[in-house]
Amino acid sequence: MTQSHPRISKAVIPAAGLGTRFLPATKATPKEMLPVVDKPAIQYVVEEAVSAGLDDVLMITGRNKRPLEDHFDRNYELESALGKKGDAERLAKVQESSDLATMHYVRQGDPRGLGHAVLCAAPHVGQEPFAVLLGDDLIDPRDPLLQRMIEIQEQHGGSVIALMEVAPEQIHLYGCAAVEGTPDSDVVKVTGLVEKPDPADAPSHYAVIGRYVLDPHVFDILRKTEPGRGGEIQLTDALQQLTEDEKVGGPVHGVVFKGRRYDTGDRGDYLRAIVRLACEREDLGPDFRTWLRSYVAEEMQQR
Repeated sequence: MTQSHPRISKAVIPAAGLGTRFLPATKATPKEMLPVVDKPAIQYVVEEAVSAGLDDVLMITGRNKRPLEDHFDRNYELESALGKKGDAERLAKVQESSDLATMHYVRQGDPRGLGHAVLCAAPHVGQEPFAVLLGDDLIDPRDPLLQRMIEIQEQHGGSVIALMEVAPEQIHLYGCAAVEGTPDSDVVKVTGLVEKPDPADAPSHYAVIGRYVLDPHVFDILRKTEPGRGGEIQLTDALQQLTEDEKVGGPVHGVVFKGRRYDTGDRGDYLRAIVRLACEREDLGPDFRTWLRSYVAEEMQQR
């Protein structure tokens, strides 16, 4: 019989990065607040956590990240102005972000990497398993990755990471997993991890993408983890230790994701994400697709 494990209720969203790839736009504006169509990227991530049943959300922030807190707070002046105008549609959109989840915030005073950011969540999380969602990865809500990961963690315990197969020449951009098959076609057992390997040294083509469901024992390992690649405390290094000894925090499994993912951490992919999501919107899609076809046709003729 499959063992049942504690239900996960908390999500952690590291959002302390400087967003240097988007300068100068991110000089005074957090990269997580850059709009994807008409909604900031960070709201998509919080909505994903809530859709998976995680309505207790801790955001790890840093300097100049106050707009994140303001976005998920009430704005009484704006709400009052919209109410007096009778603009119920926009009022609902403004209130939506403040009603999504119970939000908590803690600052990562020292930018020492993803592992350190996750460690900042330890006092809030306690001894419960929890989810980590990176704001650069937007997962299409029609492809419920996080729900599947939670399901696997509840069945097997331990930790679960999201994996996606990438081209060999791209694996150096990601953490990479060595894996073994399981009876579930979309689930693998992770036997090792390496951060951003050279393609010749990569144990597979399975890249770690920005979703994790973690056993709280990871905190004990992170406290002892020395800085690794880039002089930062790498979450990948801590997970590697979990794969080496299941008695510490249970096994590590991977869910192989084949759905729609939008990488907003890269300028090109950020633009592609906006185009894709705008094309699929009922209110924007028809006119936007017509314009896009015309634009592409004109560009092809000029070439």
